[in-house]
Amino acid sequence: MKRFSILAILAGFFLALIVFSSSAFTVSETEQVFITEFGKPVGTPINADPAKSETGLHFKMPFIQQINRIEKRVMEWDGPATEMPTRDKLYITVDNFARWRIVNPLAYYEKLRDERSAQSRLNDIIGSETRAVIASHDLIEVIRSDKDRKPVRDEALTAADSNLGLLPPIRDGRSVLDQQILKAAQPKVKDWGIELIDIRFKRINYNRDVVEKIYARMASERQQIADRFRSEGAGEAAKIIGRKERELLSIESEAYRKEQEIKGKADAEATGIYAAAYNSSPSAADFYQFVKTLETYQKSLSNDTTVIFTTNSDLFRLLKGVDPAVEKP
Repeated sequence: MKRFSILAILAGFFLALIVFSSSAFTVSETEQVFITEFGKPVGTPINADPAKSETGLHFKMPFIQQINRIEKRVMEWDGPATEMPTRDKLYITVDNFARWRIVNPLAYYEKLRDERSAQSRLNDIIGSETRAVIASHDLIEVIRSDKDRKPVRDEALTAADSNLGLLPPIRDGRSVLDQQILKAAQPKVKDWGIELIDIRFKRINYNRDVVEKIYARMASERQQIADRFRSEGAGEAAKIIGRKERELLSIESEAYRKEQEIKGKADAEATGIYAAAYNSSPSAADFYQFVKTLETYQKSLSNDTTVIFTTNSDLFRLLKGVDPAVEKP
């Protein structure tokens, strides 16, 4: 009898332990829990109110009720990169991401069930709104982060042309586009028990055709700069050549003038010397005349020269061997 009582106590203890383990559960700070009975939610979610904490030990009816744990922390959505056109018909590849959380676990459970379904729905909604916003703005609005930010201009462009490389004015900027996508998507996901916290662009890549157009524009701008510099260089070269020619003519003219002055002075000095030598004595004058005559022969006569002289020619008298001027009396 005593042995039977011990077994009954042990059985009751194990049965109570099973009932307790089936009815007791804990809730952590990172989750919110709701109870379902035969698949239908029962009562209010636990730890779903951000204003109060309901973490710790809780109880449910054993065996017929089930607990469902839903993530309470902020979760990440990182959709695929998608190619889409801008308003100015330029295709770009947009890759953005979002942060979201579950604020209504019952609605989330009834319409989505799990995180995989939620991510798929967010792909559709955020992707659709992103395409709509991008299609309503020009490429410059997507590229520039803020309308108040002034782009840095190349000094070479400014020096060549004040309008060269000047970007069109920006109305909104990429930061405003983020908020437009967020405001458009928030009401659509609210029915699923989801709150979209933020949406941001992660990466924007140009389409290959767009890249080629950008490179062509850059090459055109640089070609305009090069042409402008070449034109200015040609003008400066023409000025330098003109100054060089004027200075060269001036130098040559001055040199010619000085040359003529020196020659004139030299001829005058030579003439004075000749005159002084001629007038110094009769014999010196005769010798001078003799030397000058020989110089004249040397310059005017050669081996193949044929000359006809008269018998009384002054130039012929030395060839005859008799010079009346030097003949003895």
